[in-house]
Amino acid sequence: MPDNAAPQTDALRVLALPAPLKLDCGETLDHVEIAYESWGTLNADKSNVVLVCHALTGDQFAGSPNPVTGRPAWWPRLIGPGLAVDTDRFYVIATNVLGGCMGTTGPASKGPDGKPWGTRFPVITIGDMVRAQRAFIEALGIDSLFSVIGGSMGGMQALEWACQVPEKVFTSVPIATSASHSAQNIAFYEVGRQAIMADPDWCEGHYLAEGKRPSRGLAIARMAAHITYVSESALKRKFDRGLQDRERTSFSFDADFQVESYLRYQGNSFVDRFDANSYLYVTRAMDYFDLSSRREGRLADVFRDTPVRFCLFSFSSDWHYPPEANRDITRALAAAGAEVSYLDIESDKGHDAFLLEEPIYEKALAGFLSANAELRGL
Repeated sequence: MPDNAAPQTDALRVLALPAPLKLDCGETLDHVEIAYESWGTLNADKSNVVLVCHALTGDQFAGSPNPVTGRPAWWPRLIGPGLAVDTDRFYVIATNVLGGCMGTTGPASKGPDGKPWGTRFPVITIGDMVRAQRAFIEALGIDSLFSVIGGSMGGMQALEWACQVPEKVFTSVPIATSASHSAQNIAFYEVGRQAIMADPDWCEGHYLAEGKRPSRGLAIARMAAHITYVSESALKRKFDRGLQDRERTSFSFDADFQVESYLRYQGNSFVDRFDANSYLYVTRAMDYFDLSSRREGRLADVFRDTPVRFCLFSFSSDWHYPPEANRDITRALAAAGAEVSYLDIESDKGHDAFLLEEPIYEKALAGFLSANAELRGL
């Protein structure tokens, strides 16, 4: 893809919301389109719907290849016939989040004047993303969801759904997530945002109108973030201090080490599939996420007497959203009287473990969904 080209998303499945969307910042988006994908069959009473929410750099193609980027499905081990999210049993929907860049309205979309929004796009929150999803689900004629499932930022959305409309969510599965962004996570994402905005081709956020893209800044942002997705033990196991295609150091600033080459690859491949402004907006939404702020710091009060049935997962080597953050949510849910289960998976794969092969995690998720499906008569 040329540096000044935006992802071509014309062929994606898109639904225009029937009404304007009010945002937490006080502004209103008069026209919002939601890009989505689905798998399985909707049953007669529309009670078998599972909404899958993606992480920061994900998209709606959780269970099938992305026709725009050519990338494979990002949850192929979980979504499909006979898998944990069984498409023979459930109707599975995934949407691209508000502010995203895979067909849903975001800063790369055309504004009211026909020009790309750029940084004129209003700042959004996780709450706004979920309100957009709610309007989308309602537009499909679906009244409630059997489950909302997501990892990382997707887990934030799963929690937000349970807070906004607990009566419309039967089960919630937040995975490797947190009820609020830590100072450390805010710091890492700020480094990434500053890298993007320091790129001369960012053009104060209006690079698409100028026929440019801040590829260097976005690549650095991706490199910095990717470090948080893997554990130290995983980096040591994969790379340690191995040299890249050489027998000795070059005494230069070339990628001498394998881990340097790996990070550069991650950064350079990312710029072909993601919009830089979307990265700014979506990371900011994650920074603003703080469920306990709604009840003066008492997270348990946010979920008081909720009817939603929860299952949380964490991974032992995840330092981006560590097990303790997920245990905090579990303790708050228990104190609120919620039906909740929690499993910390022993893994050395870091935060990315929720996207990778982890048989115990897959089996536990399948068991939770199956048991609750039987409870609901599915």
